Amino acid sequence: MSQYDFDPAFRDLLPVLPTTQPLDSVEKIREARSSRIMMFPAPPDREDVVKQDHRIAGPKGAPDVTVRVYRPKAPASGPRPGVFEIHGGGFMMGDIAMMDPWCQRVAAEIDAVVVSVEYRLAPEHPFPAAVEDCTAATDYISSNHKALKIDPARIAVGGDSAGGNLATVVALHARDAGGPALAFQLLIYPATDQRGDFPSYRSNGKGYLLTSEGIEFFSRCYLPDRKALADWRASPLLAPSLARLPPAFVLTAGYDPLLDEGRAYAERLSREGVAVQYREYPDMVHGFLLFGGVLDTANAAVAECCAALARVFEKVTA
Repeated sequence: MSQYDFDPAFRDLLPVLPTTQPLDSVEKIREARSSRIMMFPAPPDREDVVKQDHRIAGPKGAPDVTVRVYRPKAPASGPRPGVFEIHGGGFMMGDIAMMDPWCQRVAAEIDAVVVSVEYRLAPEHPFPAAVEDCTAATDYISSNHKALKIDPARIAVGGDSAGGNLATVVALHARDAGGPALAFQLLIYPATDQRGDFPSYRSNGKGYLLTSEGIEFFSRCYLPDRKALADWRASPLLAPSLARLPPAFVLTAGYDPLLDEGRAYAERLSREGVAVQYREYPDMVHGFLLFGGVLDTANAAVAECCAALARVFEKVTA
């Protein structure tokens, strides 16, 4: 358990939040996630941001992929920076609608075009379907940057939890496949090692919304072939090299089972020469950024993420 006191605001919330128990039904887990979201409904759409859905070509032999594009209404003097957002949800929950408030805020606050992807979910579509959809969406953003009015030198990739995992994989794939040249990684409590053998799995594995049992269930849905646990596309912490990746901002929560692997990824990035800023919110739990309607800390963390994106885009422009 963390050496810090658990945030009192979240301590009061935990008893009333729907959980993912019992772990015997994908449908029940998805219903619990939906119930949790409905308890804290998203704010109405912002008037200063427009959004539009597009269908893009999926990976070879796979269905088309939906992406949602967010754009500030105010006119721009030139191409805007682009942020590729990948939602979390244990690889088996979530959708682009869940990330509407986040994407609209990022688009408005840093004057960027945000593209969110609806990747295929497990267990119906196990690994590597999500990876393939996200790399296809990355290629789409890069290839269509003129139509999207995005500056190709200022494209960042980001995600939370499972989305953080996929964002790291997108960055590794882009490096090894010869592009696109990404400018930044925004990794919010990322899952980086599917083997689940870190102390925080045990110290934070019960009582803090995300449980170690839940992670194991998600992992088995996403990776039914357990040999894939060691595949870097599932466990990017096991990639042979993290050198030459774009700069990163890695955010973790002190009462999160994924705390140690997020920190380990940030430390390894730094050791291998990647500029990385690491930020731990010691009194928070996994998923806390989505509770901005009831947690001031969540709003502060979102502002910190926006500031990190803005700094790197300003640096590239300079």
